[in-house]
Amino acid sequence: MSGKITIALDAMGGDNAPSEICKGANSACKEFDDIEIILTGDTERIKSCLEPHPRIHIEHACEIIDPDEHPANAIRKKRDSSLRVAMEMVRRGDAQGCISAGSTGAIVAGGVLVVGRIEGIDRPALGVPIPSMDNIAFTLDVGATVRCKPENLLQFAQMGSIYSRKILGVPNPEVKLLSNGSEDIKGDDTVLAARELIESQGNLNFGGYIEGNEVLFGKADVVVCEGFNGNIALKLGEGLIQGLKQMLSEEVNKSLMAKAGMLMLYPAVKKLLARFSYEKYGGTPLLGVKGAVLKAHGRSKSPAIVSAISAARKFIAEDGITQINREITK
Repeated sequence: MSGKITIALDAMGGDNAPSEICKGANSACKEFDDIEIILTGDTERIKSCLEPHPRIHIEHACEIIDPDEHPANAIRKKRDSSLRVAMEMVRRGDAQGCISAGSTGAIVAGGVLVVGRIEGIDRPALGVPIPSMDNIAFTLDVGATVRCKPENLLQFAQMGSIYSRKILGVPNPEVKLLSNGSEDIKGDDTVLAARELIESQGNLNFGGYIEGNEVLFGKADVVVCEGFNGNIALKLGEGLIQGLKQMLSEEVNKSLMAKAGMLMLYPAVKKLLARFSYEKYGGTPLLGVKGAVLKAHGRSKSPAIVSAISAARKFIAEDGITQINREITK
């Protein structure tokens, strides 16, 4: 795809909206000269945070979907919410993609109910790029479809492989199923049946099972799982990183010697923690819907918004929706 890329950006979603969302939009337009951004939300609040730019526009929306609202009900009832308005723009073709740092459930519900599923896709999947020792383990689903059928996991494998190739730049991504062991006999009925389905596909580089403790060691490029298990694994990883940072800080503050040692280790520790920063990897794509729909982290500041815009821009430029549609209908 060539020419202008238009992205609708929910200016009111997330902990730092609308100020950091607006800053991210400004920075992205300075970095990429082929994008236009439409900020959806309260016009006056957006204008108070926004540096005027010829390729940034505002679409007024007077409602906001709160994180504690029932996702599907909120999407249906709050038709003038900043998230719904952004997704309606994708549905109409006024934008090729949309991004929000708001409620994950509402983004998934809106992706299905407003944007619509790609023909042949039964359930959508949220995919997260997880940094490992020497690659990115693109893991899906992490919360869009809690319980899956084997056919859903096959479609996740297909979509994850496409995203890994087209967006993350892996030439022939190895796909593995998350299970409770590496032996063929492991896994519940769903995982066992999904393994047989995926093995039958000649267009996937399938490597069998992967255990949870292998994900961070680069044992797969694409990790496929049900949304329930994937969400738990993701939250456990996030909590582990935050816990280690807090424990490290507490231990360092216990003695002057520890503080002196930390001064020497600080550059290495900073680089290590940066590898796991959500700001670097461009958010979480909702795969299986008719547009580039991305969920940015709820705590996103402007650098994370720029990364999400970059990922959406690349997915649109690579015509990812057509690629997924072609793969599924083979």
